[in-house]
Amino acid sequence: MAYTTIDKSTDHFETILYSGNNTTNTNITGLDFTPDFVWIKSRSASGSHTLFNSVVGATYHLVTNSTDTQAGDGSYFKSFNNNGFRIGTGGQVNDNGVTYVSWNWKGGGSASNNTTGDITASQSANATAGFSISTFNTNGQSGTMTCGHGLSSAPKMIIVKPYTTSDDWYIYHHSLGNAKYIRLNQTASSTSNSNTWASTSPTSSVFSMSTNFWGANTNGLIAYCFAEKRGFSSFGSYFGTGATDGTFVFCGFKPAWVLCKLTSGSGYGWTLFDNKRAGYNQDNYTLQPDGAAGQNTSGGNGRIDILSNGFKLRTTDAGINGSGSEYLYMAFAENPFVTSTGVPALAR
Repeated sequence: MAYTTIDKSTDHFETILYSGNNTTNTNITGLDFTPDFVWIKSRSASGSHTLFNSVVGATYHLVTNSTDTQAGDGSYFKSFNNNGFRIGTGGQVNDNGVTYVSWNWKGGGSASNNTTGDITASQSANATAGFSISTFNTNGQSGTMTCGHGLSSAPKMIIVKPYTTSDDWYIYHHSLGNAKYIRLNQTASSTSNSNTWASTSPTSSVFSMSTNFWGANTNGLIAYCFAEKRGFSSFGSYFGTGATDGTFVFCGFKPAWVLCKLTSGSGYGWTLFDNKRAGYNQDNYTLQPDGAAGQNTSGGNGRIDILSNGFKLRTTDAGINGSGSEYLYMAFAENPFVTSTGVPALAR
């Protein structure tokens, strides 16, 4: 049995920390790839989570903590480079003296058309890492419609946002099933709706949606699709214990990035960890994609242990570890638990 499909995770995902200087054409470097998806958040100050992708173009962005339409502002983001990206002077990405974090994913480079489903998608797909970016229109469809995702296996998680109209960020997660969604920009629990994903789970080639939910003539939808890859990515669920000696979640790798959300209740937002921002077991700093606040560095707020093969909850915070509550998670690797050559990883 292969231990992993990807030995070097940083060929496909990596976190970068940088400080703003309010200077246009600032190059942020440190990646081993040209990113197709860049998510930037201020750490030391309040500011929106700002997302850029190569399919719609570098100068356009969306915000996870808002229902806003896509904005085009060349002062924010300039280009995707072969070892990072170039930014302008926009305060959300490059305010003087403010510290930032960027999370970066490799897609498939320049977009091409995927005609596998009922609708044609403009797409950048990295099947090796199980990640694709697609933009499409519903084009007068009626009822169930399918869209090709460009991956070799069924996505475990899909994030969809109408970007030409003001609307929520809708998430399919396999742990919720195909008749529910949860919203990235809200603290609400999961919502039952058979029309969102047409009560149909994704296949190895397409995912399904219903125009009874999305509309028959919706222009401008973007979908981020994620398939699970052994030793690199994991998408699952767990139950909280309400104790500091909390649940251990097996991922099969040492996490570099973990996103968690309560699904069985409301009032608690999304919680995001990574392996680069200051803080170590058990004091890993948190950010919340549904809010604009800077990172929380206070002790006891949403803390986890990052281990060689997963993560363990170390808090009584009901946002990620309430007794008997159910949560979904999304995680990417720093390195696999065991490489393809049988070399084990070490905990942090």
